[in-house]
Amino acid sequence: MSNPILNEKFTEQERVLEGEPMTVNGTIQVTAFLAILLIAAAAFVWSRMTLGYTDLAVMLTGGGLIVGFILALIISFTRTKFLIPVYAVCEGLFLGGISATFEASYPGIVSQAVAGTFAALFAMLILYRTNMIRCTDKFRSVIFIATLSIAAVYLIDFIGGFFHMHVPMINSFSPAGIAISAVICVIAALNLIIDFDFIERGSQMMLPKDMEWYGAFGLMVTLVWLYLEILRLLAKIQDRQ
Repeated sequence: MSNPILNEKFTEQERVLEGEPMTVNGTIQVTAFLAILLIAAAAFVWSRMTLGYTDLAVMLTGGGLIVGFILALIISFTRTKFLIPVYAVCEGLFLGGISATFEASYPGIVSQAVAGTFAALFAMLILYRTNMIRCTDKFRSVIFIATLSIAAVYLIDFIGGFFHMHVPMINSFSPAGIAISAVICVIAALNLIIDFDFIERGSQMMLPKDMEWYGAFGLMVTLVWLYLEILRLLAKIQDRQ
C-alpha cells in the first residue's frame, strides 16, 4: 500500500526492459515540463480574474477541477501518458482560479503557500535521502490509510454541503480546525516520501521509460494537494488574527 495514485503492483511483463529504462533524472525532467504547463495555465486564469473576466475565470476554474479529477482517475487506472500533460493544464486552470480568489481575500497568501510547498518538498527529500524516514511497508500502509480517510471525510463534507451539513472542525478556523489542517498538511507532505521511493525503485527495477510520466504524475498530484492544504491552513491562521 502507498500513495493511491501510484499503484506499485507491476506485472512481470511490465518489468521487462525493451528499450530505455526509467531514470530519476528523466522523471525530474518530465515533472519540470508538467510544472511549466501547470504554471502557464494558472497564470492565464489568474490574469483573466485580475482583468475582470470573472465569468470566464470561474468557468475555467470549475472546468479544470472537474476534467482534472476525471483525468486523474483515468490515468491512475490506465497509465496513459498522453493524458498527463492535459491533466497538468487542467490542474493549472483550477489552481489559477483558486489562488486568485484566496489572494483577493488574503493578500500575500499565495506566495506564502508556494514557499511552504517548496519548503516541504525539499524537507521531505532531505529526510528521504538521509534515511531519517524510511519508506517501509508499514509506513506506506499508514500513509495510505490516512490519505484515504482524509479523502473520505472531504467527500462526506462535499456531499453534506448540498444539505447544508458539514463535517465539524475541518472548515473551522478555531484552534482545533487549524490543528486538523496542520495534520493534513503533514500527511500530504509524507506522501512525497512514497513518491520519491516509487521513482527511485522504478529506476532501479529498470521499468519502461514511459513510467517516468506516471512517476511525475503521482508527484504532481501530491504537490497540488499539499499546496491546497497549505493555502487552507494559512487562510485559517489569518482568520484567527
